[in-house]
Amino acid sequence: MPKIQVLLADDHTIVRQGLRVLLEAETDIEVVGEAETGRQALQLAKKHNPDVVVMDIAMPVLNGLEATRQLVKEIPGIKVLILSSYSDDEYMRQLTEAGATGYLLKQTAATELITAIREANNGNAYFSPAISRRLLDQCREAFMSGGTERKGLELLTSREAEVLQLITEGRANKQIAAELCISMKTVEKHRAQLMTKLNIHDVASLTRYAISKGIIEGRGPMPL
Repeated sequence: MPKIQVLLADDHTIVRQGLRVLLEAETDIEVVGEAETGRQALQLAKKHNPDVVVMDIAMPVLNGLEATRQLVKEIPGIKVLILSSYSDDEYMRQLTEAGATGYLLKQTAATELITAIREANNGNAYFSPAISRRLLDQCREAFMSGGTERKGLELLTSREAEVLQLITEGRANKQIAAELCISMKTVEKHRAQLMTKLNIHDVASLTRYAISKGIIEGRGPMPL
């Protein structure tokens, strides 16, 4: 039987190393690559065409949500398992809608990840028990209220979300334009639109918002 080919995407080297050791102890799993940014995950997935991508949410350049959206769109049949410390309701809903096959919390990954990878490879969804309960509660709330209102990150297009992340990582408009291969004018347009949609009009507040949603990781005191 061919081995299940897995791509690891996490910006922490020690996490990737630990996951590789865990997975390669299994006779039916092979790690075919490691990515430290969402953009690199896309590139490596296109190169290696893995069966399953284990994806962190908070990664530089392109976060796990946008990387998942683009992977599922560009590589039919690929399975994406989210492995994160974050359990934000809005993010869980969006990742599920984006096509993620499962969502695991890092705190329980050692006992659940191998099973989740095998289930995903077989075409099944897998969620940590705590996540399953949260998703069930969301469905019940949505049913009782007759639907949910779009808000926050859900209002942003994929490109606006990319620009948001790069802004909050401290990139200037010129750098964002170069990274995304778009014009400065287009960057400014996306910047204005996302600020309007989120009703946040300064970079410090955008950064606090991005940290709270797990788009970027806080590395020190949050800006005032």
